[in-house]
Amino acid sequence: MIESYDLVPEPVPPRLPGTVIVRQAADDAIDAAAADLMIHSRNCVRAFGDFHLAISVSAPVEPFLRRLMYDPPLRDIPWKRTHLWLVDEHLSPGPSRPANFDMLRGLIVDQSDMPPEQAHAVTFTSADPALEYERQLGEHLGWREKGHDRLDFVLLGVPSPDEAAASRAMPADPEDRLFFQRPLDERFAMTRRMLNAARFVAMLAPGESSRATLEMLSDAPPATLHPWLSIRPVGGELRWYLDHAACAFTPPTT
Repeated sequence: MIESYDLVPEPVPPRLPGTVIVRQAADDAIDAAAADLMIHSRNCVRAFGDFHLAISVSAPVEPFLRRLMYDPPLRDIPWKRTHLWLVDEHLSPGPSRPANFDMLRGLIVDQSDMPPEQAHAVTFTSADPALEYERQLGEHLGWREKGHDRLDFVLLGVPSPDEAAASRAMPADPEDRLFFQRPLDERFAMTRRMLNAARFVAMLAPGESSRATLEMLSDAPPATLHPWLSIRPVGGELRWYLDHAACAFTPPTT
């Protein structure tokens, strides 16, 4: 008698630059990204004495940040030696749109043993907040040997399809800046130049809500025509963390 069994469709990862890591569930994808962050942070502290982490706060990133605080093995990340930076910040934060820094402070800084002065907020009272933040980046990264004066780890969440489509209308980043004011979406942001100098860029994209964006990026024209695909670290590593729900599937063969 022939034994019957269920045929499970295979996930098909989207075609993206860098390395695409696919795990069965969202928690597994978060675990994979957290493990890379742990290893990379420890290696950088051993090599340079500190670790520079830049984060863009978004829906895919928040569960990851919470995991860093409540998962016991991840509490060993060297927060005392970590400098925390913002990939982007609102131009005019308020009650209905809290500052990204306030969210990071609540999720990480207040929950860890990171010295508060190592968490870097945008100074809105400055005459030029973007230029002042750029000055801070240069001051703290400039202590390292030339060539190593760059961000160690950048954490990004894949945007919604509407946000990804809207990013095509954004003007090009200024080539002579690291951090600038982006008026069309009312944000301050790191330039692609700054992001592409990083040692490691992690793109979190678990969940079915990410699938439409990933399909859009997978089918997009050359990287020069889509800003999200222009994030490709030079001399660094780019990894995407997906689960099965974020992927298309091939039907099982009979």
